[in-house]
Amino acid sequence: MFLPIGMTSDKNEIENLIDTMIKSGDELVDNLKTVLPNSLSESMVMFHESNVENLKKIKEFLNL
Repeated sequence: MFLPIGMTSDKNEIENLIDTMIKSGDELVDNLKTVLPNSLSESMVMFHESNVENLKKIKEFLNL
């Protein structure tokens, strides 16, 4: 699949943003687990895992 140069650059920026969002979310959840009660931290982990799956689907869609 051929993409114009500008679109390739935009796609790379979006993929980099998604990677950053996942990494930052991992760090946030790890930090929150140290201060939140277990029930809340478990909810945060599940919420983050759901977000990661959705972000990976977006990234996969971009690579079609």
